[in-house]
Amino acid sequence: MAYSGTPSYSAVPSSQYSSWIMRVGAYLVDTVPIWAALIVVYIIEAIIGSTIVDILLGLILFVAILGYTVYNRWILGGQGQTIGKKMLGIKLVSEETGQPIGSMNAFIRDICHIVDSIICYIGFLFPLWDAKRQTIADKIMKTVVTPA
Repeated sequence: MAYSGTPSYSAVPSSQYSSWIMRVGAYLVDTVPIWAALIVVYIIEAIIGSTIVDILLGLILFVAILGYTVYNRWILGGQGQTIGKKMLGIKLVSEETGQPIGSMNAFIRDICHIVDSIICYIGFLFPLWDAKRQTIADKIMKTVVTPA
């Protein structure tokens, strides 16, 4: 039988993928500061009740969440581990090289997560049955999440 196609190469052994629950746990840890900030701002707005304070706090909150997202999801994530991934002992790497994907690719991967959510968020459940435990965004970006 003749061989047709390109060889399938992966720098990560197939037995070394992180479970879906570990990925969810890391995501939840990553979002705790955002939820805490939202709650604090909501409480302050409820106590003060001023439109100007609401607008100012909203702007400060937006800048803080954006800064945290850039640092955690794209800079640290591009280096392989967000705060949550580090706490849970997992890392994001290229499927082909086994190395961190870099900040720009981490940003693009987050944009690709739109595809995961378009189909009723089913893409985020793909790691439950996928052999490499990848979301659709992981498949697009050729990334995997492995134990650190």
